[in-house]
Amino acid sequence: MNEVENLEYNTERPKLHIPEYGRHFQKMVDHAVSIEDREERNKIAKAIISVMGNLQPHLRDVPDFQHKLWDQLFIMSDFKLDVESPFPITSKEVLQQRPEPLEYPQNHPKYRFYGNNIKRMIDVAIKWEKGDMRSGLEYAIANHMKKCYLNWNKDTVEDSAIFAHLKELSDGQIDLAPDGETLTDSGQFLKNRLSKSNRNGGSNKKGQRNNRGKKRY
Repeated sequence: MNEVENLEYNTERPKLHIPEYGRHFQKMVDHAVSIEDREERNKIAKAIISVMGNLQPHLRDVPDFQHKLWDQLFIMSDFKLDVESPFPITSKEVLQQRPEPLEYPQNHPKYRFYGNNIKRMIDVAIKWEKGDMRSGLEYAIANHMKKCYLNWNKDTVEDSAIFAHLKELSDGQIDLAPDGETLTDSGQFLKNRLSKSNRNGGSNKKGQRNNRGKKRY
């Protein structure tokens, strides 16, 4: 009964700053902090760094690996370890400082099934001088738009609808309808998509047996 009452649970122990190293490692760091002799503390700190490096041999070739280990040592000591570090010591305030929020693009395109990259490609094409290069790019963009359209809309689509969307997205600067251009047939896009779907899975793979209905002993 006394043994049960003296059990120590992890929930009652101090919180680990870096749980990956374990509690025994944390005790080593705490012991280093408690050493009064500075020379002895430096010696113990270097020994701890050596053991930390042995625990992660796969990271030894990573740039600034030693710097990372020293930072972790100070983090585990709650920045109370007073030793000579070969690297600048990161302060607790800098470590806890929150990064600046990222600015995400807030684009709301009218035809979302084309994606934002199509609009970027159109903007690039508009800046090119008119000629064979630009005409080829415009045709490639229209063909890709038709493929994107069919990815979201399983029915066929007329080329005139793609040309109208391209003209609208380019503010009227790209109009392929009068040129009599003909895009890749919708059936070809749908056929390629179906073929790709069958290759990725759908039916049983070659050489794979169907075990349904067989008895298992």
